[in-house]
Amino acid sequence: MAANKNLLMLPGDGIGPEVMRETRRVIEWMAKKRAVSFDVTEDLVGGSAIDAHGIPVTDDTVEKAQKADAVLLGAVGGPKWDNLPFEQKPERGLLRLRKELELFANLRPAVCFPALADASSLKRELVEGLDIMIVRELTGGVYFGTPRGIETLPDGQRRGVNTQVYTTNEIRRVAAVAFELARKRGNRVTSCEKANVMESGVLWREEVQKLHDESYKDVELSHMYADNAAMQLVRAPKQFDVIVTDNLFGDILSDEAAMLTGSLGMLPSASLGAPDATGRRKALYEPVHGSAPDIAGQNAANPIATILSFAMALRYTFDMGDEADLVEKAVKDVLEKGMRTGDIMQKGTAKVSTSVMGDSLILALNNLAA
Repeated sequence: MAANKNLLMLPGDGIGPEVMRETRRVIEWMAKKRAVSFDVTEDLVGGSAIDAHGIPVTDDTVEKAQKADAVLLGAVGGPKWDNLPFEQKPERGLLRLRKELELFANLRPAVCFPALADASSLKRELVEGLDIMIVRELTGGVYFGTPRGIETLPDGQRRGVNTQVYTTNEIRRVAAVAFELARKRGNRVTSCEKANVMESGVLWREEVQKLHDESYKDVELSHMYADNAAMQLVRAPKQFDVIVTDNLFGDILSDEAAMLTGSLGMLPSASLGAPDATGRRKALYEPVHGSAPDIAGQNAANPIATILSFAMALRYTFDMGDEADLVEKAVKDVLEKGMRTGDIMQKGTAKVSTSVMGDSLILALNNLAA
């Protein structure tokens, strides 16, 4: 049996524990059927951590995340904690993990499974076969820049301030991730910014181009203003292969791309740090969807995005591409058989619960491994 891999699971809030439960079943299947075991530790983040410890993530949890081979997170937040001060909100736990683990590159694939092409808000011919990878810079930009805050002016008006800041190294390291990914895909990168109105955008464009010319001339590079990219994603999304962009625009564009696939409940993500001397990267994997408090506890959530996030962990952290392919093929097979949670329901398909979707995926894995 292969050596155990260390995995920290943070189910979080809302539907997080439910979708994580089904993901654990896939992890256990791997141990039984593929002789690959994971040492799984579970802890709290977000609102659940606030309820237990008074803060959205503890120092102990952050230390566990630092030591883990990978972190798998469910979702954070909910109306229960909406009235807390900004710095105490559940989402600050996730932001702290990203910042302290130095997870600067967020990978968000937007893949349209053939069985879900009609569930997209766009016509089938625009999205069938869609396979985009959005690489979002995650630890810089307007979300972390200073000065920031809300102040009262002498005339009594209030003013909110956030600062968009990027350095050469921050831009080049995330662009390198995009170029490396493109070499394994369609070999095309589109870099998005607002160089027409923002100095940080000018710097972004210049540094991405310099890195390309120095080290990645074999990869096709184009530049596009972020607002045009938003339009092109709904006009002709299959023109893109890899998109690399900053924190704010990446947040917006990746959510837009997600809806092209039919449901946020289908999409995983990976947040990666820089490789250390051994080549190991700290990594956090999470579904794109939120905590969905309106359906929490109803066994109605779609677990596929979290399970596909685990598949990304298999691929990018554990170098287990065959196992990742197996999980993705199982998802494809289940969808083609018409199994649907409520978020991806279509006429002529069967609506199933979270746990039944988990049952179906385990059955599909058993059939594929037979």
